Amino acid sequence: MKKAILKKGKEIAIGRKHPWIFSGALESIDPCTTGDLVQVYDYKNNWLACGHVGDGSIAIRILSFTQQEIDAQFWVNRIQNCKDLRNKLSLGMNFPTNAYRLVHGEGDLLPGLIIDIYANTAVIQAHTDGMYLNLDAIAEAIKTVFGDEIAHIYSKSSAAMHDAEIEDEFLLGDQHEVIATENNMKFKVNWVTGQKTGFFLDQRENRQLLGHYSKGKSVLNTFSYSGGFSVAALIGGATKVVSVDISQTAVTLGDENVALNNLTENHQSVQADVMKNLKDEPEMFDIVVLDPPAFAKSLTKKHQATMGYKRLNMLGLERVKPGGLLFTFSCSQVIDEKLFANTVTAAAIEVGRNCRILHRLGQGPDHPVNIFHPEGHYLKGLVLEVE
Repeated sequence: MKKAILKKGKEIAIGRKHPWIFSGALESIDPCTTGDLVQVYDYKNNWLACGHVGDGSIAIRILSFTQQEIDAQFWVNRIQNCKDLRNKLSLGMNFPTNAYRLVHGEGDLLPGLIIDIYANTAVIQAHTDGMYLNLDAIAEAIKTVFGDEIAHIYSKSSAAMHDAEIEDEFLLGDQHEVIATENNMKFKVNWVTGQKTGFFLDQRENRQLLGHYSKGKSVLNTFSYSGGFSVAALIGGATKVVSVDISQTAVTLGDENVALNNLTENHQSVQADVMKNLKDEPEMFDIVVLDPPAFAKSLTKKHQATMGYKRLNMLGLERVKPGGLLFTFSCSQVIDEKLFANTVTAAAIEVGRNCRILHRLGQGPDHPVNIFHPEGHYLKGLVLEVE
């Protein structure tokens, strides 16, 4: 097997169980192809870990800190461990929620791999060549662990790996969509045509919290996509919900999900640019939800993204009735919790609204964060009471 040797002192990060080895930490590495499995040694030739070779600044993503074969049983053991945790969280076919994340990369000790479950379908996203090269083994592990519970497995890795030559494909079955459940709410999910793997699973607990606050309230849900927050608000007893998204496809999907739950009476959808809608429409709401796509996917875009979040939150705050609530989020990994809170604070100062933080929110527990890899915490949210 290929071998990589670290520079003196660079083994400290391995001792802290961080799953990434950066290229600057390498003293030497055998000739490798991206995705190869390598054994990692310190400068004294002591074995430390094994992992997949990358082609960027992250030179190796670690699969194991113990010496073991990365074989079929390895994948079965890891997938079984992930399923066991989700069952502890009351997620699965026999629970009110059968749409959930089964594997969350480093948080589940499988860096570069995402697997989402929608009822009887598993959707795999490989983010690295190492994981992509092991798709068949991963699919076989899913079959072994889930048995008849999973009838379809779809690989959706092309966009995640930024490689147009990779074809998204079925590894088992051929079903394109399903009606999945989240806390007994119904959602139509299409992993072939939908964004990401078909649905944004990380907001489950935050949607439930919105439902708690929605009874008798008017709610504006921006960047509404498939209408998750809208359905939760309506289930919670909202008297009026307006969903806004720039995509007509998203608006249509949101409408379908509202109808699936028999909630059309108090719902209105608007196809519009969210920033323009927030700026031009005068109506104020008891609750405003700001859940935009990532404004920054690299450090070079950090400042630009911060300014974008500030403008968005200024506009959102101006649409909240006195005494109402703002649910505001950022899924940009380069914007940390402190910077996000400071940005929202700056927006509140700019528009002259006094606010109190009621909740600090994040991704659901099926998107776990490895304690040794804090970078896995990407979703930040605040619930503000706006005076």
